[in-house]
Amino acid sequence: MKKKFPLFAYSNLVVLLWALGSASVFIPTENVFVGLFRNLEVTEVQVQIHTGAYHILADGRRLLENDRKGQYKILLKGKALSLVAGNEFLGEFQSVHFVSGPESELKITLLNPSRKPRIYFHNLLAGIGSDGKMLLVNEVEMDKYIAGVTEAEAGRRSHIEFYKAQSILARTFALSQINKHIQEGFHVCDQVHCQAYYGKPRDYSIFTAVAQTRGLIVVDQQLNPIVATFHSNSGGQTANSEDVWGKHIPYLRSVQDSFSLHMPNFHWSRKMLLSDWLDYLRIKHEVDVSDTEAIRQATHFMQGQRKCCMEIKQKKILLKIVREDLKLRSSFFSIQPSGADSVLFLGRGFGHGVGLCQEGAMRMAKLGYTYDAILNFYYKDIKISPMQALVFYKDE
Repeated sequence: MKKKFPLFAYSNLVVLLWALGSASVFIPTENVFVGLFRNLEVTEVQVQIHTGAYHILADGRRLLENDRKGQYKILLKGKALSLVAGNEFLGEFQSVHFVSGPESELKITLLNPSRKPRIYFHNLLAGIGSDGKMLLVNEVEMDKYIAGVTEAEAGRRSHIEFYKAQSILARTFALSQINKHIQEGFHVCDQVHCQAYYGKPRDYSIFTAVAQTRGLIVVDQQLNPIVATFHSNSGGQTANSEDVWGKHIPYLRSVQDSFSLHMPNFHWSRKMLLSDWLDYLRIKHEVDVSDTEAIRQATHFMQGQRKCCMEIKQKKILLKIVREDLKLRSSFFSIQPSGADSVLFLGRGFGHGVGLCQEGAMRMAKLGYTYDAILNFYYKDIKISPMQALVFYKDE
């Protein structure tokens, strides 16, 4: 079936409708449409043909054909887009579409605001969103999108088995978010709340990892895609979902994670004035810290195993809130006095701690663990399955 978006009809989108209980999820089997730079107010962008030949369409009409090396500027002028090729003004339009085959590439450079160039596969649409801002949408094959996400979220120069695990999680997450921005004219954006995506990855082993895990996603015992959450380092123990988000999810259980030990983000520390720490407890959490025992409890907190809260004078304080408020690397920390006027936060890990630990998974891969062993270590009672096969299983 074809899905019409607010700006124009995407002719190459093939989707399967998969009923999950009362919900419906679109599963893209070919292309995904990614809103680019949605965190910025873009008013000027340069688009250069990097490889391949492109047709340029303006307001649906073919303006140029088979251009192989053109360089264009698109400027937001009021309620229209000005298109300039070199020094030649080509007109004002509501949409400009660069169309080519899936192996063609564009180099996109933001000029205002200024950003470094990025390379993107396949097609680009520039339009004007419902908010009046310039809208840039990259139409890209799903697997190339997953490859881009994998590098953006996991970095370069890692083991291929780690990349396989990360790409399966990226595909699973994309599946659950595929309609997040549908009313804005695209599926997902390139920011971290959808998944970070910076275009074509530079580590080519990622393409191999994605190809070797093509179509695979992670599902729970009811064959629903899991919440494919991950973090940088667990500090030696991952967290239960309810301790972070307040909801018990069976496959997001705390595990002892020796693989994360002694990795780059395993340890951290933060020094804070005692008066600031006590003021924070009193003002934010309404804790009476005026007596000696309260001060002792506030400055002597040990977390050998993950806890969800600390307790001062029978007042429970959620550690995830402390982490958010104080901008700490994790909620897996202990507190001890540091001199007469300060406290020291001694922390472990980086991130929320739920699901896959990236640094632990990297180490597992280097030690010879395969991607499925990595995923089954960090997620409990899950299955790795081709997403097309799930339609059949659901029908059964």
